[in-house]
Amino acid sequence: MLQPKKQKYRKSFRGRRKGRSHRGATVAFGEYGLKALGRGWLTGAQIEAARRAITRSIKRGGKVWIRVFPDKPVTARPSGQRMGGGKGEVEKFVFTVTPGRVLFEIAGVAEELVKEAFGKAATKLPFKTKIVSREG
Repeated sequence: MLQPKKQKYRKSFRGRRKGRSHRGATVAFGEYGLKALGRGWLTGAQIEAARRAITRSIKRGGKVWIRVFPDKPVTARPSGQRMGGGKGEVEKFVFTVTPGRVLFEIAGVAEELVKEAFGKAATKLPFKTKIVSREG
């Protein structure tokens, strides 16, 4: 599971998921990218599931880049616990996705294979995505 080795603060605020992505919104490393059209939190498990779907469908050919990393801690209280008593313990780490963010990139693979791989990866993600190429 993806998570940071160390962090400055153990717990963080939930924050707001407004606006669009300007940083990380273009294909920078590969030939094709999977771009987010929705917004939400992407957990380490979801990123890993999508990565596995991509690498299995391209049969470990080409190169895959993961452009996101879950570094925001999310806390949760045990179920059935009464109000009060402070904030819960860190349960998982997430990455905050806003529309326009490129999540994964691929190079060295045929276009039909890219569509199949990103299609399988998109089913593992909690928002809509689209495939973009370096040209536009």
